[in-house]
Amino acid sequence: MRPRNDLWHFSGTREAALAVLLFLYMPIVALVAMSFNVGDSLTIWSGFGLRWYEVVLDNDDMLRAIRNSMLIATIATFSGTTIATMAALAFARGSFRGRRVIEGLIGLPLVVPEIVAAIAILLFFVLIGFRLGLVSVIVAHSTFTIPFAFLPIRARLADMDPSLAEAAADLYANDWQCFRRITFPLIWPGIAAGAMLAFIASLGDFVLAFFVSGPGATTLPVYIFGMIRMGITPTVNAISTMLILASVALLSLSYLLGRRFR
Repeated sequence: MRPRNDLWHFSGTREAALAVLLFLYMPIVALVAMSFNVGDSLTIWSGFGLRWYEVVLDNDDMLRAIRNSMLIATIATFSGTTIATMAALAFARGSFRGRRVIEGLIGLPLVVPEIVAAIAILLFFVLIGFRLGLVSVIVAHSTFTIPFAFLPIRARLADMDPSLAEAAADLYANDWQCFRRITFPLIWPGIAAGAMLAFIASLGDFVLAFFVSGPGATTLPVYIFGMIRMGITPTVNAISTMLILASVALLSLSYLLGRRFR
């Protein structure tokens, strides 16, 4: 028997929740379904086929944008996750002056509107004379992905028994040996989960890439935006479905890793 304060006890809660879920996810379901439509219409079903996926694979500009996005996301994920891991280890060691300020600065990209951050980074690049291109997007995304990787790693370290590191120190293990043999095997699921979240955040980011990318550095979200401005075609459905599937796969893997090693 459910307690009286259970949310589902209130009249209309189930219906409201169902309506919200339908509103959020039915357009995505429709987009995925219409990506397999062989016709030219975005709304009229003409039959099942992979025509628009073939168009995507035959489009050199789109494939170049996909390669740019994958390259940027991979490098940004590696650098952002590395910085996040080092920051989380520093916070796990104990208190130090300015800890709360630094922790707040790490989480700042999650709080500040992305367009504000994008304009600020663009102005900074222009101020120092940094050339806009793939490198500028990688630098911006590396900064942007740090908090996404930091939170799961920090949570994993918070659950780790500190006596394990103390026991390793008692056995004359140095800091590197302690990290390699004790800390890393215990926190790697958090690192993997953080890296996946960072990769998804970088892969799907539009605002930062739009502002700080230069010639030859067009990412997939920016390319899709340009396609939509010229007129929406079912090709957008196919490439969007591919992005959705990649994001769902990585998020599912991150969730399973978290449950497996909790």
